[in-house]
Amino acid sequence: MSIKTVLKYSPNFNLKKRKTKEIKFLIFHYTGMKSEKAAIEKLTDIQSQVGANYFIKKNGEIINMVPDHYAAWHAGLSSWKKLKYLNKNSIGIEISNPGHQFGYKNFTKNQINSIKKLSLVLIKKYKIKKNNILGHSDIAPDRKKDPGERFPWQYLYKSRIGIWHNLDKKKLFKLRKKKLSFNESRSFMKSLKIIGYQSNNKFTKNKKKILTFAFQRRFRPELVNGINDKECLLIIQNLIKI
Repeated sequence: MSIKTVLKYSPNFNLKKRKTKEIKFLIFHYTGMKSEKAAIEKLTDIQSQVGANYFIKKNGEIINMVPDHYAAWHAGLSSWKKLKYLNKNSIGIEISNPGHQFGYKNFTKNQINSIKKLSLVLIKKYKIKKNNILGHSDIAPDRKKDPGERFPWQYLYKSRIGIWHNLDKKKLFKLRKKKLSFNESRSFMKSLKIIGYQSNNKFTKNKKKILTFAFQRRFRPELVNGINDKECLLIIQNLIKI
């Protein structure tokens, strides 16, 4: 499969070329800006110090901003399992969307099609594992919400992009808002760590809630309230087995 891209380079990347084997993650973002034009200008402005390898416009057009073998400055302070500062190990994909601050919208059909095509090419090219396909809020839960609960994780999973649970929706719904025991809550938090979630700031308050928010945005988007319940516990137990 080949993809058509437009070149519009960003200066915001590490100058040292990385080896193919260092590319282990795909990280999705939304731009979180009022306009698409402003987002592109920011990502290509050396003063912003923010970049991305790819940018997907509302019409589905894919802009290549930083070549794959250079680490774009998209992840910032981040971690997943034992790895930190994931720029050096990831390809960052920015998707045009105003985000939570400016009227969060559904991603367009053209965008979703482009996300799918681009992801499949990159996954095959760099042998990226399904567990290493993440959102910005997964790797930086203390400070980020993107790509958010409207991102089509379940749809992409059906195309072998990322992970998702295989549980019955009706069964899950019955467990929603059902309180966890102390031991169950501990088990949930331990499981979050096993999957990869971490707080990047040791001084952050309410880490439990922050990590739960990130998990829900990814795997229980119908209700993102920061409160772990029996539905969340069952989902994470299922994911660990994958």
